[in-house]
Amino acid sequence: MDEQALTELGQYVAAALASEVQAVEVAHGELMLSVGAEAIGRTLSFLRDDSQCLFKLLVDVCGADYPERPQRFEVVYNLLSIKHNQRIRVKVATDEATPVPSVAEVFSAAGWYEREAWDMYGILFAEHPDLRRLLTDYGFEGHPLRKDFPLTGFVELRYDDEQKRVVYEPVKLTQEFRRFDFMSPWEGARYVLPGDEKAKPADGAKKA
Repeated sequence: MDEQALTELGQYVAAALASEVQAVEVAHGELMLSVGAEAIGRTLSFLRDDSQCLFKLLVDVCGADYPERPQRFEVVYNLLSIKHNQRIRVKVATDEATPVPSVAEVFSAAGWYEREAWDMYGILFAEHPDLRRLLTDYGFEGHPLRKDFPLTGFVELRYDDEQKRVVYEPVKLTQEFRRFDFMSPWEGARYVLPGDEKAKPADGAKKA
């Protein structure tokens, strides 16, 4: 899709949804709209049903985390119009405490995608029919795709032979103190390198 056609489509949608659309941008060959959370249902319904749009296929709903922003999360909706061979991306900003209205009634596939966004980012969706974890276990702590989530996680699980079940335990990163020597061996250290004291000197060689 050429950039001129995307620009015209963006202007058309922005004019039709003047009170909902906050920003329109064409970048990297894609049309992107920013709307308020309260308007996401009306916006997606228009994009689905309007004859100039007909974005009948919800390809994906995903999250993005920007911890430095007051509204740290973006909920991103990717739509496809098979009729017009066009794609559009709709973005909604929110924070950790403010839920975004669920669009499961507009696109039934959104129910699974929203559960994934809740599981991975902790993004809340109001009036979702079944908002619970999807990819992690029910006892999982935190949301693993947040930028501030530790790489090791908060807990680890193992099978306990005594209790005959899987148990969760806090992650322990026990590591003994280590001393690292970054000198290149080709530079010639003037002291005995670790391990060299075990070597037997060659015949006639003097000990250091």
